[in-house]
Amino acid sequence: MVRRHLTALFALLVFSSSIGLAADTLPPQPQGAEVGFVSGVQKDLNARFATIAQAQAAGYFRYTGEDKTGSISYANLQWTSNDPQHPSQLWYSVDGKLLGADFSQPYVAGSPPNLWGVNPARWTRFGAHVHWVLDVDGKETYGATSVAKFKAAGGDPDNPQAATVVALGKAKDVSQVKHVFLFNAIWDLQVWATPNPNGAFAEMNPLVHPSANAQSMD
Repeated sequence: MVRRHLTALFALLVFSSSIGLAADTLPPQPQGAEVGFVSGVQKDLNARFATIAQAQAAGYFRYTGEDKTGSISYANLQWTSNDPQHPSQLWYSVDGKLLGADFSQPYVAGSPPNLWGVNPARWTRFGAHVHWVLDVDGKETYGATSVAKFKAAGGDPDNPQAATVVALGKAKDVSQVKHVFLFNAIWDLQVWATPNPNGAFAEMNPLVHPSANAQSMD
């Protein structure tokens, strides 16, 4: 399973630390108790986060460009989803339509979460890495690097600072760094909140049409 928000650069940096269990052997349509989980998530998220403004009011901020699925990711930096009402990420289309969500749990080796009636094999591991958001003359851009490269530039991944983004050569001045944060090592579960004929756990959605500016994850 490929993480929806990965850009080509991000994939080169992080994908090697991301492993799926048996997710690719499961049908992307929810099974058994998963049906209730998905329907509940879709109803709840579309009621509370139908717009980007609602997500921002709840503490989510954009940290990626549009990926090949047509999704733009917003995070709230809360990497433990205590229940299905608290996704760690929300995805929106370029025209601001809610598309889906990620739910997260701290990574524990060999122990994918067994929560909410969802098959544990649906959860995917992602290793820790560092993201930043730049604002240059009112235009946002997005980037990421490995923990090792961030440390090599003199940074502390557990307390990332704008100065390290400058040291990496990604910004000219700390004033350009709008956000910099550690994306913790997690187990991650992705669910489409909008109807998907391929299934709520599928990677792609034929009803969502990426723009010409969408970035490949391959």
